[in-house]
Amino acid sequence: MAANDDNLSLPALGQGFVWQQLSVGQKFRTFRRTITETDLVNFISVTGMLEAIFIDAEFEGGAIQGRPVPAALTYSIIEGFILQTMIQGTGLAMLELEQKILAPVKVSDTLWATVEVTGIKPTSKSGRAVVTSQIDVFNQRSEKVMTYMAKRLLAGAK
Repeated sequence: MAANDDNLSLPALGQGFVWQQLSVGQKFRTFRRTITETDLVNFISVTGMLEAIFIDAEFEGGAIQGRPVPAALTYSIIEGFILQTMIQGTGLAMLELEQKILAPVKVSDTLWATVEVTGIKPTSKSGRAVVTSQIDVFNQRSEKVMTYMAKRLLAGAK
């Protein structure tokens, strides 16, 4: 069954924002997600981050009690939220990233973030823009565990 032209002109569900739909100072909140043991095992397996603090539940030589997760996993979870919503189909490239880790994240922590648009600079090519945002990541106790600035190339309206 072929799609007809009328259906192709309908708005796509889950489509991210083009840069013209954003404004400096605009804020968003992501969904929340609880980090599981499976998340940790899958992430360290695929990345090769087989460090003792991540693979040995009873490792005593670490500075963090419990089951810490790599900061890269925390960042990846939040970027997944942003990709699936804010920039789905409109994000063209990550251009720059500046990140600070503020507190450990452990298995069973629930993460969420706020995203604030801090800059929009249209480019000379194809109506694109460099969009800068400040992302603050929190745990279930609303403690800030990570903060980062991201510069992305976003598509414009067609």
